Amino acid sequence: MTVYAITDSPLGDLLLVGEESATAKGGIALASLSLPGQKGAAVVQDGWRCASAAFEEVGGQLTSYFEGRLTRFEIEYVDGGTAFQRRVWQALEDIPYGATATYGQIAERVGTSAVGVRAVGTAIGRNPLLIVRPCHRVIGADGALRGYAAGLERKERLLGIEGVRTLAAS
Repeated sequence: MTVYAITDSPLGDLLLVGEESATAKGGIALASLSLPGQKGAAVVQDGWRCASAAFEEVGGQLTSYFEGRLTRFEIEYVDGGTAFQRRVWQALEDIPYGATATYGQIAERVGTSAVGVRAVGTAIGRNPLLIVRPCHRVIGADGALRGYAAGLERKERLLGIEGVRTLAAS
């Protein structure tokens, strides 16, 4: 069954969507985490059940992250995406807290050519788990902020939480 909750954050209300799971902490595997105004954000559907208590574990980890006390999330995710997207998303999870990688570096890590950088950017843009799967840590080759589904201002704020200094967006 699909469940959801809306929780407050320094970036605005977060919509958390999950599926019941016998193996996940708190009993919920996270399927989506989105922000207001986000490109491709999840929208609550008929038949979904509001279950704020089911997301206590996820919410606690998010609070700790925003307070600068958590550097790596321990959250079970719902499987999704294509094989290529999953490889790209795994590469995102391998970027350490407080560090960044370029789109080209991610392309290299997933074994695609320089021509594949655009495909990597598209896969990153389809990441349904903002914040917890850290696509905000990917920047342009020149060190400037590039694309973020929830907006470059939020990307800069997330990197600031992690102590990363950035160049102005272009």
